[in-house]
Amino acid sequence: MRQIGHLETESAARTFGDYLIVQGIKNEIEMEKGLGWAVWVHAEEEMERAKQLLADYRANPKDAKFRAEAKATKLREREKEEQKAYEQRIRGRRHLFRPLREYGFGPLTFAMIVISVVVFVLSKMGDDPEAIMGLFVTKFDISGGYIQWERGLQEIRHGEIWRLFTPMFIHFGPIHILFNMLWLRDLGSMIEGRQSTWHLALFSLTVAALSNLGQYLVSGPHFGGMSGVVYGLLGYIWIRGKFDPASGLFVHKSTVTMMIVWFFLCFTPLLGHIANTAHAVGLGMGMAWGYLSSLKYR
Repeated sequence: MRQIGHLETESAARTFGDYLIVQGIKNEIEMEKGLGWAVWVHAEEEMERAKQLLADYRANPKDAKFRAEAKATKLREREKEEQKAYEQRIRGRRHLFRPLREYGFGPLTFAMIVISVVVFVLSKMGDDPEAIMGLFVTKFDISGGYIQWERGLQEIRHGEIWRLFTPMFIHFGPIHILFNMLWLRDLGSMIEGRQSTWHLALFSLTVAALSNLGQYLVSGPHFGGMSGVVYGLLGYIWIRGKFDPASGLFVHKSTVTMMIVWFFLCFTPLLGHIANTAHAVGLGMGMAWGYLSSLKYR
């Protein structure tokens, strides 16, 4: 959804919203303190047309063509009936992905959490890397407290491309996976709800691949976790929401502060072995992605 502007009163917003419905443009109105009633358009491709119609309405709100309440009510009732029939067909899925926030629980987010938990169980909470060796960026042996591996990412070069991404599903210890999954649930679902599942998939795979490669080059192959992707999501939502408020993406300032404090705290010896390079690459990529993707909407 994208915001196209504000109207001063609720009655004006509802009148214009009804008119948009009749024009085939799905929309929502929402009160924003100090700004008035915001008008949101569901389909991004309808945004420019809706903005023009809003300008027309502001220029002459008493024009008879904008009095479309009766017709809009019929269209909404028909849509409700169609939605009800649709929900009955997919009742099981709707129950599984019940809303946790206003944007719901994204199906890809849910799948990523399930995969992470399964891998966590198979690896005995990360204590048995041999059981999941096919998910690490490359094979390695631990002998006498030292990690040994063949340089050059031979497996990836010979076709095991999934190793670029699958380290994000590996976690070491209950706290590690708990915090990553909680952040993923909220941030991933926000991206799916406000943008799309395909956007989250592309973003997660790109950030995972580059943050994993960065971590491997700095500290070797024995690492894992969703935190590189999580930091990427935080950085993306923070910057995109800052420069493009109409995107509907938002993260509170206190959350950003906590993110930065935790980021630097992980560089201290207090927290043990942390994949700091993955954090840094993920955060940097997310912020850059958020800034660049906001340019055309400024």
